[in-house]
Amino acid sequence: MSANLSDMTAGPACLRAHAFLTVLLGLTLAGCASSRPAPIVYAGAPGVPLARSTAPGEGEHGRAASDDMARAPAILTGLAASECVPFARSRSGVQIWGDAVTWWRQAEGRYARSSRPAEGSVMVMKGYLDDTRGHVAVVSAHLSARMILVDHANWLRTGETSINVPVYDVSASNDWSEVRVWHIPGGHWGGRIYRTEGFIHPFRLEGAAGS
Repeated sequence: MSANLSDMTAGPACLRAHAFLTVLLGLTLAGCASSRPAPIVYAGAPGVPLARSTAPGEGEHGRAASDDMARAPAILTGLAASECVPFARSRSGVQIWGDAVTWWRQAEGRYARSSRPAEGSVMVMKGYLDDTRGHVAVVSAHLSARMILVDHANWLRTGETSINVPVYDVSASNDWSEVRVWHIPGGHWGGRIYRTEGFIHPFRLEGAAGS
């Protein structure tokens, strides 16, 4: 599937919100400058307008995703099929091989790990009701305490590459242990809640051996 994106006309309030988010993300990126690999430039990637959507539920976890998202989620076309692991490795620079379900354990003692997302880090997820499966995705933007965007591959099991995909923290403690993932084809939040192991940051621990 591919995204059919069109420019959206934003009112003054949306333009102000977009400008504020742009400045905020600019400050964040400036503060996180490091030796991290340069971002991938996707050939033929479409321009993405301000996205509009609704967060899952109201109240404690409710928040309009349109308040946070400056780029629309998209499935890219014209790219070779990929699994999540080689994509995450290339995109993040975290040099780990093997199934996604092994990444969190493999990163111990080699890369910084935490329960908090950061732009460029790898989110490690467990399979839905199946601890023998896993998934890895790269954080492309940290929008708020409960909202990030990720780039990842093969989420829909067709080898596709998806970018700017919203992920929403629904954990009671706001510790990113449980998340929902935006479903691009349907244009809504996925119905499943996925458990995460945490985030692997692309910074080698001092004295770590191997690649």
